[in-house]
Amino acid sequence: MIEPVQLPAPWRDARLTVVVPTYNEAGNLPVLVERLLALPLPGLKVLVADDNSPDGTGEVADKLAIEHPDRVQVVHRAGKEGLGRAYVDGIGRALDGGAEYVAQMDADLSHPPEALPGMLGALLSTQAGVVIGSRYVPGGQLDEAWPLYRRALSGWANLYVHTLLRVRIRDLTAGFKIWRADALRDIGLERVQSNGYSFQVEMHYLATKLGHTILEVPIRFEERREGASKMTTATKIESALMPFKLRTRHRNIEG
Repeated sequence: MIEPVQLPAPWRDARLTVVVPTYNEAGNLPVLVERLLALPLPGLKVLVADDNSPDGTGEVADKLAIEHPDRVQVVHRAGKEGLGRAYVDGIGRALDGGAEYVAQMDADLSHPPEALPGMLGALLSTQAGVVIGSRYVPGGQLDEAWPLYRRALSGWANLYVHTLLRVRIRDLTAGFKIWRADALRDIGLERVQSNGYSFQVEMHYLATKLGHTILEVPIRFEERREGASKMTTATKIESALMPFKLRTRHRNIEG
């Protein structure tokens, strides 16, 4: 586990909301929230968007909100509608709640919470609209336990999207990032239509089309310790078709 960067005031007091979509993450969520709230970021809040998890993740999130009423919020959604819809809902609520910066991360502990202060510092010290915790820039790492087929799928997906969309990001499918609130408002969540993991690609594509600077910093990506991946065949099909749809859907958008 890395040591979090100690940011100077007033950077460490920034109003940062971390949006965490959940579906069957009852075992991982308390560990993640504990690590997030332990960071030297007193302005950090956690917003859990749960898709009515059958394993009781929503109830676990409610208990965490009771324990930390000023720092943890829970959004109970009607059912599993996809990662993209959960993020759109959660990010929208974070912006409405006054967040200056919004982070996205998975609940499965694959993204190191301790990297967030450094990522926030990189955002605040540059003109970037978003900072990505990247697996594929120099210094980035993949857990040795990550299955070979997942490595191959991730590598192929990035190459495929690069070829079709010409977006200059090494980790196009990354799900760990911090956005400036004004960049998110410029993108416009109402434009985003992806349901699954292609949400990440669509957000990166829109940010690029609108001229926002995108910065990638290296992280170590860990294999999940509990639960199972939510990647389904339907999700893979949506992700494969999405680049073609994006070129048509957003062809008139310019920064």
